Amino acid sequence: MNRNISIVIVVAAAIAIMLIAGKHLAKRPNDANVAKGAPASGVAAPDFTLESLEGKTVHLSDFRGKAVLLNFWATWCEPCRVEMPWFVELEKQYGPEGLQVVGVAMDDSGKDVVQKFAQEMGVNYPVLLGKEAVGEEYGGVEFLPTTFYLDRNGKVVSRVFGLKSRSEIEDAVKTALGPQVAQVR
Repeated sequence: MNRNISIVIVVAAAIAIMLIAGKHLAKRPNDANVAKGAPASGVAAPDFTLESLEGKTVHLSDFRGKAVLLNFWATWCEPCRVEMPWFVELEKQYGPEGLQVVGVAMDDSGKDVVQKFAQEMGVNYPVLLGKEAVGEEYGGVEFLPTTFYLDRNGKVVSRVFGLKSRSEIEDAVKTALGPQVAQVR
């Protein structure tokens, strides 16, 4: 009987320690939640050259003059599936005002699988086939989805690891587009 009580106390203490540690780590925005080496706000996003699903060579610098929502994702990533329809809507809504959504597929499954997935999701923006080296330039892309919001000059406005709400994503898009767009909406 005493042994069972001791086990319950030890398990309860372990759970309490894990909860306290988890809460503490969640409050540390730039340590536990941000990939090391990711470009910081105000810094020019690393340029890259990747192949599109159409076989074209695309450089990030090709989008200079536009605000860019740069999303690293994968076909197996459930949160990515949630946000992709929002990106489609935002591309339609803010594209005429200078937004360009760019998806970078970090899959190992191959171009055909990525292309089929993008078609099924109704993606209306460029999807590029990611490379490990590009992921490393963006901090290792340890978390999917990982999204960078770039201003019209190619500088990082913000970066987000994991799924956020549609309204948070739209707010970040407005910030990347600049103050004139944020006031219009």
